[in-house]
Amino acid sequence: MDHEQFKGKVVIITGGGQGIGYGVSQAFADRGASLVITGRHMEKLTAAKEKLEAEFPGVDVLPITADGGIEDQVANVIAKTVEHFGRLDTVVNNAQNSASGVMLVDHSKEDFDKAINSGLYASFYYMKHAYPELVKTKGSVVNFASGAGLAGKPGQSSYAAAKEGIRGMTRVAATEWGPAGVRANVVCPLAMTEGLAQWKEAYPEVYAQTIKGIPLQHFGDPRTEIGSVCCFLASDDAAYVTGDTINVQGGGGLRP
Repeated sequence: MDHEQFKGKVVIITGGGQGIGYGVSQAFADRGASLVITGRHMEKLTAAKEKLEAEFPGVDVLPITADGGIEDQVANVIAKTVEHFGRLDTVVNNAQNSASGVMLVDHSKEDFDKAINSGLYASFYYMKHAYPELVKTKGSVVNFASGAGLAGKPGQSSYAAAKEGIRGMTRVAATEWGPAGVRANVVCPLAMTEGLAQWKEAYPEVYAQTIKGIPLQHFGDPRTEIGSVCCFLASDDAAYVTGDTINVQGGGGLRP
């Protein structure tokens, strides 16, 4: 691994203070990137900043509170990023909230709005406001979608709708932004998070059955197996990759 691959580069990671987002933050920090991590709770972001800067000496982490579904707050993140670092190279749209496990007919408008605002609108706002800076650096966007949308998983209607909307928007962005040298791609991850670890402990039989459907027989590590793919997509190694969806699901996303 090149620990200076992203030296001098600046990466925004939404939801970068916890879960998959924190693993992605570690992956970029390990390669020398300066980070902006966002979320709604500054105490979580501050704790993540301290851990990241301790683990990766020399890496500068800027925590900024923001609700991705509120455009003014997203615009503020971009402005503060440029004010602090002077540039922006990559945006990773990871953060998402949803009424997971609620069947479609039981969804309220509030449930549906939760997923659309935190996922689709947030990705739209970050892409829209980051674009002028990404043009300057010939940068990129890495958006997160999900097997929930690809496979139509039950109990995930609003989440799947948001994620498939993000995939469609990403493809359009790749077409519109390609002439300016800005790339946009999608990752569909399956990762072991804190919440999933608790679910594994609570429902070991269901977990064992779920693993049978994953050829590589485990959930991905957020840093080494999900984050590394995000780093690839943001790197010069992926200079000719745009508008694509990469399934990082251990083979669980295989299609006929």
